[in-house]
Amino acid sequence: IFFFTADGRIDFRELVKDLATIFRTRIELRQVGVRDEAKVLNGIGACGRPLCCSNFLGDFTPVSIRMAKDQNLSLNPTKISGVCGRLMCCLNYEDDLYKKGGDLYVKKERTQSPQDIAPPGIGKEVVTDEGIGKVLKVNHHKHTVKVQLEAGRTIDLKWSEVALPDE
Repeated sequence: IFFFTADGRIDFRELVKDLATIFRTRIELRQVGVRDEAKVLNGIGACGRPLCCSNFLGDFTPVSIRMAKDQNLSLNPTKISGVCGRLMCCLNYEDDLYKKGGDLYVKKERTQSPQDIAPPGIGKEVVTDEGIGKVLKVNHHKHTVKVQLEAGRTIDLKWSEVALPDE
């Protein structure tokens, strides 16, 4: 069995017949995609670790540019593309966290650790010690939000320092 990649569909039936005649054995050619090629060849990703597809991924799930946007990543193709040239599979790993972030926010006691508090979503109105404001940006790694106060000033606060207004 021989695996190959090609931009388009290629008909190798005649070549397979000729090779089978010459080598007197069964010959099989299988066209694989660029992600499958990276999986077979293995390698090191941009993170410095072995490629996820070679290491532990069973199936390739669809990855969209929307995932990179939701995670506030640079949309520079060289930074969000994997060895195979497609969007990095790891964009899927934290996608749910970023998608559901705005819906998961629960007003909690300020004594709880940031890991126990989910952030308010972008565009949500929040209450801070400095007044009411609107969330402009959420940083999931630092557990902070950028809030624009009604007065126009923007401030960075920890998730535990903001709350949703009482309804």
